[in-house]
Amino acid sequence: MILWSGLILLLVAAVLLALVASRRPTPSKPGNHWLIIPVVVLVAIAIVFAVAGGWASVPSLGFRIAAVVLLLAIGVVGGSPLVLVVLELAGSGAVPLGDHGGILVSEAGTRSGARPQDREILRGGMTIGYLERLAIIGAALAGQYAAVAIVVAVKGLGRFSELENAAARERFIIGTLVSIVWAAACVAPAVIDW
Repeated sequence: MILWSGLILLLVAAVLLALVASRRPTPSKPGNHWLIIPVVVLVAIAIVFAVAGGWASVPSLGFRIAAVVLLLAIGVVGGSPLVLVVLELAGSGAVPLGDHGGILVSEAGTRSGARPQDREILRGGMTIGYLERLAIIGAALAGQYAAVAIVVAVKGLGRFSELENAAARERFIIGTLVSIVWAAACVAPAVIDW
């Protein structure tokens, strides 16, 4: 019982760490997104635990439900900082950030000889990511895995007009794939051996 209480406290701490790591970076304030790494390790341990049949040793349904709910919260909140870490590792983190969560891209000037103007695209990515991961987790819990394709299609259609820039395309593809894999990893312990 003490072991399981400690596990629940560890998962609560992981949710809080994911929330701190989710603070959106701005040009003047770098983010804390690297704090998500210990949370990734904890989720990997939870997957191994589920694959090994560990849910059978949980002393009560309450502990099991609490663990799953906390893992799902980590799945929704923890995806954003993980996306930033992977983008940074992929070299896409060098794109200048806008003030509203997007990236800045240069547009050609409208008049001949005019200076190119920066415009912010892919705004609202963190919020869209939360909704995307929530939908993927819900689809997995409902056993409707094909719904993931619908989520990706809707996201692609919604962002289509902003993907003319190579940096935006790369950021969109990497961000979407990391977000999907993270949501799947966090819901996996619930669907593997429930």
